[in-house]
Order: sequence, then C-alpha cells, then structure tokens
Amino acid sequence: MSRRRILGTFAGVAGAAAVGAASFGAPAAAKNGVLVPPGKRGIILYSVRDRISAAPDTSGVPYGFERVLGRLAEIGYKEVEFAGYSQSTGILGRQITPEEIRKVLDDNGLRANGSHASIPGTVTPDTIAAFERTLDTAEILGMQHIGTGSDPTNSNYKADWDAAADRWNLFGEMAAARGLKLYTHNHDAAYNFLLDSGPLDALGRPTRSSGIRKLEYFFGATDPNYVWFEMDIYWAHVAQHRWHTYTDPDGNPQTNIFDPLATVATRTKRFPLFHAKDGRRNPALTNGYEMTPLGEGDIDYGNFFANMGAKGYHNPMWEQDTAPGGTADPGRSLRFAEVSYQHMSSLRG
Repeated sequence: MSRRRILGTFAGVAGAAAVGAASFGAPAAAKNGVLVPPGKRGIILYSVRDRISAAPDTSGVPYGFERVLGRLAEIGYKEVEFAGYSQSTGILGRQITPEEIRKVLDDNGLRANGSHASIPGTVTPDTIAAFERTLDTAEILGMQHIGTGSDPTNSNYKADWDAAADRWNLFGEMAAARGLKLYTHNHDAAYNFLLDSGPLDALGRPTRSSGIRKLEYFFGATDPNYVWFEMDIYWAHVAQHRWHTYTDPDGNPQTNIFDPLATVATRTKRFPLFHAKDGRRNPALTNGYEMTPLGEGDIDYGNFFANMGAKGYHNPMWEQDTAPGGTADPGRSLRFAEVSYQHMSSLRG
C-alpha cells in the first residue's frame, strides 16, 4: 500500500490499515473516467471566509462576495456552499442582500448548492417562522439543499437523538415542500457510540452501548424523504482514529473500527453532499490528522469517490478550516482553493 492508499491508519489499533474500501470489499476501480464532473466541483465559502468578510484593502487579493466569487469561478468551481450571507459594509456602504448575491452567482455561472444555516433546536411558532425565513433565502439563492454545520444533537443518549429525529423530520418536511433537501453535516463525535443500554447512572441515563454509532442510529430514526446527510470525509476519518472502542451491555470492552466508505456506500443516495477536506496523518494529535489542501494529505479521495456508488450524483465541496493566512498572507485561502480545485478535477477512477 502506498502512503496515500491507506485510509485512516492509526497507531495502536491492529488491522486499521485494512479499513476503507478494503473492509467494504470494493475493488480498486480502473482509471477510466473523471470522478468529479466539472459541474459538481464545489467549495464551501467557509474556506475563504477571510476574504469574503475582508474590508476593501490594498493587498490585491479579492474581497467580498463579488470579487471572491468571481475568482472562484475563474479557478473553475461551479458550486458554492454558503457559511453566512454577510460581507464588510465598507464595500457597499451597507450589507449585501440575498438578491444581490444571487446576481453575483448568476453573473459568474455559479450555483448555490447548500448553506450551513441555523436549524432550530426547538419547535415553536417562532422557530418555525424563523426556519421559513431561512428557506426563503435558500429559494432566492436557487439552492437545492439547506443544512447546518453542526450535529443534530451533542448528546450521547438515545432519547435525545430520538427527539432530534422528530424535529428534523418536521423541518425536513418543510424544506421538501419548497423543493429543498435538509441535510446535517457531521463532525467526528457524531460517529461515537450511542449510550443506549447497561446500568443507569444517577440521572437515569444508560452507561453502556449496544455498539451502534450515534449518527448511524439517526439514519434509521429519520425519514429518508426528508432528512439527508453531508459527510465531512476528514472528520469521518478522525472518527475512525478516535472512536473505535465501547463497553457493551455486559460491561465488556469491544472494538469496532469505523469505515467511512462503507457508511456511504450502503446508503449512497442519502449523501448528496460531501466536504472534501484532506488531512495528513499525525498520530501524535488527538484527532490523528492535520488539515491540508486537497491532494496534499493521506485520505485516498480517488478510491473513496470511485467506490461509494451513484457516480455523478454527489456534490463534493472543498473545505479547509485552516486555509486563511491572516494579515501575514491574505492570499493563502484562495491559493489553497486553486490547488484543491486542481486536485479535485484530476481525480480519475
């Protein structure tokens, strides 16, 4: 196995190098086609948030929606996922409107394909009205998906995930009525094990696990017509590194190594969106990886995209949380955007 062919190898867990496509049983695909079609190559604007939010300056680096989106279109991106709708008021003398953002998208041949918006944590008349306004903005921008950048709940307990499923089914039905798919974006903790069995603690909560992972429980608890998923492939590999043991109902330690590829391949149509975020293996770190531009890390994106099924259906959005270079290097995030686009467009399978 080459360095880039190893999916999530981590120190101290025997056999971890066999996960990924190998553990799912998918053979390496022949190099016979583009894995990410040109119209599906996307970016979440969080990666270039420093330049979206930047006030007019003399650095020569694009700033604000009009200039930054124009540059991303020049690089070749066709889809964008939003992480907010505001820019510096120093550009227009006021805040930009969703209608003006839509014009910038249209002028540059870009499509808004999602947003990390706010999904209410409760169901009340006020939160329902607020979510309707979120859907209004998504419609103005021409989105097909609307979502959130956080997990449905931070809890480890089944009862809280059941409550979250009820809430998401409701908001998902509201989104579907507008022709939108409601999605949740994972971090690594969502693939930790659900506490759903064993002795109860002092608050009456279970202390052990049947071995099901929290987000995988959520797959079954939600209506597939109303609730969808965006896998952050980097955080899924962090989950593989971190969350591999649990205590079963009888008090015995168990090992179960998470397989990001198998999780997608067995329900591939529920994952319309992905974050294509790369990472370099570093077992000394708690997360086991450090973020890099796409193509400069150890996550085998060619193998992942070749074997997850439904070729041409998915929409990968490049993301790198650490892309901004600050005042010392204001052009870094857009340089990383270009490097990452080039790698995404080069993937064959």
